[in-house]
Amino acid sequence: MHVYPIVLAAVWGIAGGLLAPRAAYRLAVPADTPWAAACPSGHPVRGWLGPARCRTPHCPSGSYGLGYGAAIGCGAVCGWLALATGAHPELVVWLLLVPVGLVLARVDLMVFRLPDVLTLPALGGAVALLGVASLLPSHQGSWLRALCAAAAVGAVYLVLFFVNPAGMGFGDVKLAPTLGLVLGWYGWPTVFTGTFAGFALGALTGLVLIALRRANRKTPIPFGPFMLLGALAGVLF
Repeated sequence: MHVYPIVLAAVWGIAGGLLAPRAAYRLAVPADTPWAAACPSGHPVRGWLGPARCRTPHCPSGSYGLGYGAAIGCGAVCGWLALATGAHPELVVWLLLVPVGLVLARVDLMVFRLPDVLTLPALGGAVALLGVASLLPSHQGSWLRALCAAAAVGAVYLVLFFVNPAGMGFGDVKLAPTLGLVLGWYGWPTVFTGTFAGFALGALTGLVLIALRRANRKTPIPFGPFMLLGALAGVLF
């Protein structure tokens, strides 16, 4: 694979990481609460894309969201996806989902929430775009299998939610089909790997926090970031 697609993907990721902080800040509010419309000091926040930095002169809040590290990380993930996936049409879908995943992870870490305004369009958009990708001759996956995997992974999370609603939010259930769709594009072993990796990462993090006495068995831990990291690991490896 030529280096140019990798560089372009990395540049896209950095741009997405730079545009994501404001949306992540505005969406990071408790359920049934209007989206944030002011900085922590009370000055108005306008628009959804761009840095989370107050434009009011001498505002003590300054920068109050994701920093440049998130943009660099987003660029690295996109570049790595391009390297691992190759110049195939499904790569476009993965690159579009990465900034969305960044915002979802940030919001879940802040307020234990995965907003429908992101999870549901992400699913619909991914289904449609992968359907288009499946019609192109250079694709390397199966749209029908991806749909089946989305239904299967979503069903697994739904069962887990009903079995233990205190241990899993319904936002996780809504995110699961999108991740199942992505993993299923490449095959059932990838579905298993990516799903298992999410649970393993979450469990390991919980054990580490307990060992460090920063949490106990009843301490809630946002699971969305681990789901996203697991799916990423499944695609990459």
